[in-house]
Amino acid sequence: MKKILISAIGFMAMNLLQIPAVFGADFPVTIKSCDRDVTFTKAPSRAVSNDVNITELMLALGLHDNMVGYTGVSGWRNLSPELVENLGELPQLSAHYPTREILLNADADFYFAGWNYGLKVGGDITPQSLEKFGIQTYELSESCIHVMQRSQVSIEDVYNDLRNLGKIFGVNERAEKLIADYKRQINNALASVTKSKTPTRVFVYDSGEDKPFTAAKFAMPTAMIEAAGGRNIIDDVEKSWATIGWEVVVERNPELVVIINYGDVTAEQKITFMKNNPAFKAMDAVKNNQFLVLEYDEATPGPRNITAIQKLIKALNEL
Repeated sequence: MKKILISAIGFMAMNLLQIPAVFGADFPVTIKSCDRDVTFTKAPSRAVSNDVNITELMLALGLHDNMVGYTGVSGWRNLSPELVENLGELPQLSAHYPTREILLNADADFYFAGWNYGLKVGGDITPQSLEKFGIQTYELSESCIHVMQRSQVSIEDVYNDLRNLGKIFGVNERAEKLIADYKRQINNALASVTKSKTPTRVFVYDSGEDKPFTAAKFAMPTAMIEAAGGRNIIDDVEKSWATIGWEVVVERNPELVVIINYGDVTAEQKITFMKNNPAFKAMDAVKNNQFLVLEYDEATPGPRNITAIQKLIKALNEL
């Protein structure tokens, strides 16, 4: 297995964290959150974020002073070392997805989460249920497929979230500078790559031995693979993440397998399973030992998508 190491968030994001926020200039502001219009008359001052990737979006914009805490970061979910130092004394309110009581006890005025990232259709925690208690919600763009029809996910979804957070917290300029730096990093990584007429076939292996759980059309890894110049072989499945049959994977013969590393089954164990299964021995990726490991928060929408795309570009270029 090739081990590909590229620096994480990048020094630009770190520098931006040192810039003090200036609030009040552009309020009220109305932003689109999935299919809802949400109006903010002032920047939230007691925000809560859920899950590691979403919390990192807040920290990348230096919004920790406007937060009262975060939730859902435990076990194999670990915040980026580059951003942990910016937490200060910010507490984790719950190691798991928060209950309504946790948000109310924290006197939260804003909740940043996503569908299946702390929000659940028909569950206790929804934008509508929180609104009754004066808590405004912003929904992660990638997750909107669970509540509305939308086009295929792209890296622009991450930029959209950053822009919207910039408007919500009155740090528009900071958001635009961060987005410009992320685009520059990706363009620099692509600059030395010879474009192939046929995109490299890529399969994302999340988990499961009897049937694999994988990224489909509306999941962020599909967007990252395309940004890197490849093609997810499951991009015709109209879901975010989906369980499929191994027969489809074998038939479509990926040249690169992206392993999502999290949970009790390690990336090494997943690779060993694929290498030792006779059904996969003719698969190009297995035959040529072409595996790339991405961590959970590299594969979910957030700042680490940028370095993940750089890793993908490098891996595809070396095939």
